[in-house]
Amino acid sequence: MQKTTHAPRKAKLAPLLALSLGLGLGAGLITPSLAGWTMDPSRSHLSFVTIKAKDVGEVNSFQEIAGGIDDDGQVQVAMALDSVETLIPIRNERMREILFQTTNYKDATLTAKVDPAIMAGMAPGEIERISAEAALSLHGQRQPMILDVQAVKLPDGSVMVASVKPLIVDAEKFGLGEGVEKLREIAGLDSISHAVPVSFVLTFTPEATAGAE
Repeated sequence: MQKTTHAPRKAKLAPLLALSLGLGLGAGLITPSLAGWTMDPSRSHLSFVTIKAKDVGEVNSFQEIAGGIDDDGQVQVAMALDSVETLIPIRNERMREILFQTTNYKDATLTAKVDPAIMAGMAPGEIERISAEAALSLHGQRQPMILDVQAVKLPDGSVMVASVKPLIVDAEKFGLGEGVEKLREIAGLDSISHAVPVSFVLTFTPEATAGAE
């Protein structure tokens, strides 16, 4: 069941953010062939914060992200795990090989179902506060997620969705706990948090104008 809360105007977009954040697609990422709405990678971004040594925070991101909403309202957002970017090459390599194990797990995806007519019915400049349910698939595990986001219809007809509250991903629930501990040992750290806050801004463009400038 999906819950919708109100922001500056009456909320109509409820499930849209069932797509966010999500997490990844592997190397050689191909945008899902979804009709209806296509995510614009140039106007979309997802980042996550790792906490080490109790209080040292580092911001990381994925460079390859794709997604869309088809004519039936099926939503899929994915990010390439191989595209993780920590700004430190050796750390990127360790996260790919030890944590995400991208040889076996190429991507992470967030899925949901929405009514595509809702987005089309938003007026330019309209802002909606949305709470929605989704499912995140990562490292062979699938977990339900509750997303709290804000959506706005842009003048060009696209819809931008941003997290209001970070999505907290628990490494243990996705079978990543052992990888986190191995990274901690290699780095010689006392601790690395297993709870990872994820934030995002995703922009979806109607198929008719996707890629057009």
